[in-house]
Amino acid sequence: MSIFGLIEYADASAEVRAIYDDIMATRKTEWINNFWKSIAHDPVMLKRTWEDIKQVMAPGALDPLTKENDLRRRFVSNQCEYCIASHTASARNKGMTDASSKN
Repeated sequence: MSIFGLIEYADASAEVRAIYDDIMATRKTEWINNFWKSIAHDPVMLKRTWEDIKQVMAPGALDPLTKENDLRRRFVSNQCEYCIASHTASARNKGMTDASSKN
């Protein structure tokens, strides 16, 4: 089984850097988490996955916190510790409290 390293911004192709730039601008952050770095070996999958996430998280009938909590609960059921931590942090940034996390 092959194991790939993470694609850091400085080492990324122009195509991957453009996607990283969009992720950082959209999420209002200055860093790329390891999930994105790990799938950047396949720029097509990176772009498709990012576009899908942007569509899911776009304004709509559900508020951003509800969407994050839904994602978080899905990853709890899948037992993905990295995903749980990532989406819990994101939910907290959107206003989740210890009390609301139990709902």
